[in-house]
Parts: sequence; C-alpha cells; structure tokens
Amino acid sequence: MAFIDAQIAANAGKSGAYVLDTGEEALLARAWLADHARKSIEVQYFIWSTDNIGILAAEGLLRAANRGVRVRVIVDDLLIDAPDKSLLALARHPNIDIRIYNPQTSVGVPLQKRLLNVLTNFRGVNQRMHDKTLVVDGKIAITGGRNMAAEYFDYNHEYNFRDRDALLLGAVVQAMQANFESFWNSELSVKVEDLYDGLGLMQSNVSVNDEEITQIYRELHEYAKSPENFAPEVRAAIAATPAAFARLSRQLTWGNVEFISDRPGKNDNQVRLDGGGQTTAALVRLVQGAQARITIQSPYLVLSDGAMDLFRQITARGIKVRISTNSLASTDNLPAFSGYRNQRDRLLEMGLQIYEYKPDPDVQRKLMQRTPAATRKVPVFALHAKTLVIDAKTVYIGTFNFDPRSENLNTEVGAIIHDEALARTVEDSIETDMAPGNSWDAAKDNPDQYVSFAKRSKVRLYQLLPIKPLL
Repeated sequence: MAFIDAQIAANAGKSGAYVLDTGEEALLARAWLADHARKSIEVQYFIWSTDNIGILAAEGLLRAANRGVRVRVIVDDLLIDAPDKSLLALARHPNIDIRIYNPQTSVGVPLQKRLLNVLTNFRGVNQRMHDKTLVVDGKIAITGGRNMAAEYFDYNHEYNFRDRDALLLGAVVQAMQANFESFWNSELSVKVEDLYDGLGLMQSNVSVNDEEITQIYRELHEYAKSPENFAPEVRAAIAATPAAFARLSRQLTWGNVEFISDRPGKNDNQVRLDGGGQTTAALVRLVQGAQARITIQSPYLVLSDGAMDLFRQITARGIKVRISTNSLASTDNLPAFSGYRNQRDRLLEMGLQIYEYKPDPDVQRKLMQRTPAATRKVPVFALHAKTLVIDAKTVYIGTFNFDPRSENLNTEVGAIIHDEALARTVEDSIETDMAPGNSWDAAKDNPDQYVSFAKRSKVRLYQLLPIKPLL
C-alpha cells in the first residue's frame, strides 16, 4: 500500500490504469487488495455465487472486517446465491453492511410474492444492477466484466469466461466511490436485516443467534484454509503479489480516465422497457466521435433500432467496425444469441465485420494460466469481456453489453481510458481473439454448423418469440 500511495502522490490529479486480462491476475489482485485494505472496502456485483470463488471472497471480506476494515457490499437480487442464514450472519458483523439491490425475486422474497411482483411490476423485476466494482481505501479500484463466481476466474470445471477488468488508481476512484454512495443511499438498496424480519405470507422471517453466527464464521475460515479449496500455490502467489509491483508500475498508464455510470433505477420509465441511460449516452458519444475504426468485444450482440441506425451512419462515413462476440457453440445465453441470429445477416450487409468465438480457442491455453485440477477435459471457453476501442486511442472497459438490456434496463459502469499505448494493447488482444484459430468469420465460415441440430432448434424457437427488449 505504501508503494500505491507513492505512485498516486507522484501522479497527482491523474489516474492510473492497468488491464487485468487473465482470470488468474484478476483473482490475485482482488485477493491481495482485500488482504491489505486498511480502512474500507466497497463492493458492487451483479452475481455472487456460493461456489469456490464466491465463498472464498466472502471469507476474505470477513477477515478484513475482523481487522477493523469497514466493509460495505451491494449485490443485485436476481442472481445472488447465498444461504439465508449465512447472508444474515455476515450482515450481523459489526464491520460488515450488506444491501440487496431491487429485491424482487430472491432475498427475503417468498415464491408467492415473486409471482406477484412479476405480474404487477414486470419492468421493475427486469431492472437490475449490472455494476461490478471493488473500491479499496478510496484510492485503488477494479471494474470490468467479472462477477464473483468461479467461471470468471478459470476455476469452473466445465465452462469459463474470457473476460477483462481494469485496475484503477488515483483521481478516477473518487467518481467510482461517489457512484457506490449513490447506490448505497438509494431506496432500491435494502438492508439484508430488513428483508428477513417480515411477518405474513408475503415476507420472510429468518434469524441467527450468536452460536450460529460463530459457527458460520468458523466454517468460512476452515473452508478457506483447506488446500483443495484454495490451493497453497494460489496463496503463495497472493503473498508474492507485492514483488510484481515494480513490473506493474512500468505497465501502469497515467493520464485521463473517465468513469461512466448509470443512476439507480437507470431511467424514469416505470412501465416501458426503453429509456436509455447515462452509460448509453456516453458510449454513443464515443462511437460518434470515431474517425477511422471501432473495435468491439461483447458476449451478447443484439442491436436496438437506435443502435442499428447509429452503426449504419458510422459505416456510411467509412468507419471500419469489427466485432468479437460469442458463437452459438460458445454462448451461455441462447435467448440473447437468438436476437443476434435474427439480425446477423443485416449487420453483415451493413459492412460490420463479425467474428464468433470458438468454444475451444487456441488462445485459451495462454489466457487460462490455471486449468482446474479436477478437469478431465478442457472446459468450454466463452467471451464475457465488454470492451470498446476507438481509433486505437481510447478504450472503454466495463459492464455494458451491446444489447437492449444494457441500453435501457440494467445499470452499467465502466472506465474510458484515454491512452494510445493501452488502447493499442487491448485492441491487439481483441484482434488475437478474432484470429482464425480463435474465432469463426461470421461472413464466411457459417459458425452455426458446428453445433448440434438440437441446439440450433432451440435457438430457432427463441427467434420466434417477441423478447428483443429483454435481451
């Protein structure tokens, strides 16, 4: 931390940025920061699973809280996966506060209330917090595509994501912390304790006594100490992280970094599924400012009518647009792929160059530096990175998928880094992902032929459904 302080002091008023391109370094960075936080940790995530990584992350925050660090966590309600008593026990720690964003379907919500919410507040149920940020001591932070689950850090035995985060220092972190505070103080973020103290059929009532809390904490610590859950070599790598700071300081770029974000609730719509948002507007301005070429990496590619018009205008100006996205063989989201499949031919006719990621790309061997030990076969590797490079000068790394959901429903965040060297490095990485050994050319290779007839039939059924605004 002394090294980090010195770097920030030497670059007063500027922001430092470093790209976390592999699951291993993204995990090590988060673990080291949690272990060395002095005052505060603020965390926002869309998904928090109770798999290996999710449990270890929770235990890391618990250890920080035991050292006196103030820990605040906001997790979206839709895909949080945690036992009620464990979640409540963590929230009962004097140095841990946990809030659930827009609790409509999961935490403290009985089945009958979930059904009622879907029927009476469909837009509200679908408005999610897709933000992913970690802020430590108000001066160093991480944002990007990774959720808190094993598949984002190469620990899943069957399916892992090729993702990207940005490690940020200095001035930009203030904007990230301000965004966290706006969500923390929003009426949409509800204390875990308040979600479990209800009475009646429409509310949950869960409690934990002191003995149960002690037991839950003990089990978390024992889980983290077990070699099969957190391998000794990973612990050693975390301990050795400071030795890498000299290299990191040489690779950090210092300059102008913007943090873009949506306000809680995304927009003022109460019923309709459109409306846009602040991140949408910021990225539109970025695209409109392109002079020569745009390079995009997005796991889901479903252009709204407005986005279609935008890219039609861009290509008419002679701007070269290349997009790296998932193939039917690699995607984890068939409904989203159906939206892309419905418009793929039109996108290609517009002149967009689209490359669909293979489920077993050659680059997997480089990016997945740690293959799970229990794996008998190489896991499927799919895209999850959300990145936009403009003219090889400016790069956006964040949470925004190029689809209607990110445009209109989900709150999104990200860093816009104005640095040519870093932008070129990221663009080179995406170009590697587009190479023939890693992707199929959608205009030439007919990528759908490499999946089963059953999977093609499923996606065809989704293509018939009027679900585009939800994709």
